[in-house]
Amino acid sequence: MTTETKRPIRVLVAKVGLDGHDRGAKVIAAALRDEGMEVIYTGLRQTPEMVVQAALQEDVDVIGVSILSGAHNTVFPRILDLMKDKGLNDVLLTGGGIIPDKDVEELNGLGVARLFPPGTDTKEIAQYIRVWVSEHRSF
Repeated sequence: MTTETKRPIRVLVAKVGLDGHDRGAKVIAAALRDEGMEVIYTGLRQTPEMVVQAALQEDVDVIGVSILSGAHNTVFPRILDLMKDKGLNDVLLTGGGIIPDKDVEELNGLGVARLFPPGTDTKEIAQYIRVWVSEHRSF
């Protein structure tokens, strides 16, 4: 299986809600850029609506949400609903942060893709994105 694409993979990295800790999101954004991806970082205190609107405007392949606030069971389902409403059915919704395993399983069951805990190797995240995009997007 090849994971080569005709253009750089476009990734939106988002921080949703009042969570003001963005170091991890910035590390991921820089690592994905180093891997050859185009990264759009939304900055702090975004709403799910703002994230999905930015994803539409930027024509992204991936939305990655960094969340440490404990609001993951609200944020991810809301983003999924908005993505469905806007027809973003072929955009990967992934993310990471402090999310209990039980909640990860429930979110995966709703349609959220793999969620990465703190300390995950950034190359593993980039490879996951490459494989997913090569299997689900055509460009």
